[in-house]
Amino acid sequence: MNDKKIVEIKNLTKDYGAKGFRTKVLKGIDLTILDEDFIAIMGPSGSGKTTLLNILSSIDKPTQGTVILDGKDITHISNQGLSILRRDKIGFVFQDYNLLDTMTLQDNIALPLSLNGVSARECMEKTEDIARLFGLTDHLRKYPYQLSGGQKQRGAVCRALITEPKILFADEPTGALDSKSGKELLNCFMQVNERKHTAILMVTHDAFCASYAKDVYILKDGLMKCRLSRGESRGEFYDRIIDLQASMGEQSGDVSVSNVGGELS
Repeated sequence: MNDKKIVEIKNLTKDYGAKGFRTKVLKGIDLTILDEDFIAIMGPSGSGKTTLLNILSSIDKPTQGTVILDGKDITHISNQGLSILRRDKIGFVFQDYNLLDTMTLQDNIALPLSLNGVSARECMEKTEDIARLFGLTDHLRKYPYQLSGGQKQRGAVCRALITEPKILFADEPTGALDSKSGKELLNCFMQVNERKHTAILMVTHDAFCASYAKDVYILKDGLMKCRLSRGESRGEFYDRIIDLQASMGEQSGDVSVSNVGGELS
């Protein structure tokens, strides 16, 4: 195997608050993400999931520790270098779609390429290619208000992937979707990971959503408590995630165990 390290974090800590009243959110996290990984981070509210995601995606900075992204330490890099790294190496999907209402879906998806000075022809070709993978070919000329929630979220993912980033960060990507749309999006994530070899790091409360990942890490009290790896059966993986949550005493109000996508297939 020639797996390449895309992200490597060592002894990552994050504190918030004034001196004497500081809260330690992350307490020494170590994690390596390879180029074909699809990782889900789960944990109760307040465990540090979003804080970790924000640091890895360069939105926030750690209190201590190092974050190496595609060979560069992003904790010691200029603002200009960080902007270039975000543009070329990182894709980000939020729970909200953040599409521009005044632009067609096609223009929304192509926007990052246009801003980078890519020719109109290449923008068109790449947009049509990724839209085909996400089942959006027939909707490219539509405006966001003409699309369903699932179509808008898949469009947002296409926009995040159009520059062919090394890693896609997803923060509760199915949180605003119905069960059918959520399942369609997760299947697209699997295809992108398998066909495009794009690494994915997804934060989620939902066990069904997490079962689409190759590995699930449980974050609790600022520490990585354990890791589960998927076998051949996603249904069996889902059951193991549920069992682990139960053994760790997770409450349904903290980590959802609802089947958002219907049957496990």
